[in-house]
Amino acid sequence: VQLQACGGGLVQAGGFLRLACAASGRTFSTYSMGWFRQAPGKEREFVATTSWSGGSIRYADSVKGRFTISRDNAKNTVYLLMNSLKPEDTAVYYCAAASGFLVVTPTQAHYWGQGTLVTVSS
Repeated sequence: VQLQACGGGLVQAGGFLRLACAASGRTFSTYSMGWFRQAPGKEREFVATTSWSGGSIRYADSVKGRFTISRDNAKNTVYLLMNSLKPEDTAVYYCAAASGFLVVTPTQAHYWGQGTLVTVSS
């Protein structure tokens, strides 16, 4: 599986962005998908994950109520809608695919996208 993330950019605090991660391969619908982020000088951290069907979803406490993860298996794409963005959301965002039920830690991921930079100005 190859993953290609896009949608990052510069936005003011309180604004929104939608990230997308397109996957190659016919087995996309069998993988759980997740979004992680890494700020400068910090470790990569979990943001959100969805099961293969989209029926189970989890969020990091820091983004709960502001971010929404979704997937379209017909388009081999997973999305992350980010609302009410804060400066502390600034990071490179990575999508990940895993064969497990959900992917909540970086070590669970089998495939990574290349990352897309999100910068939130105050």
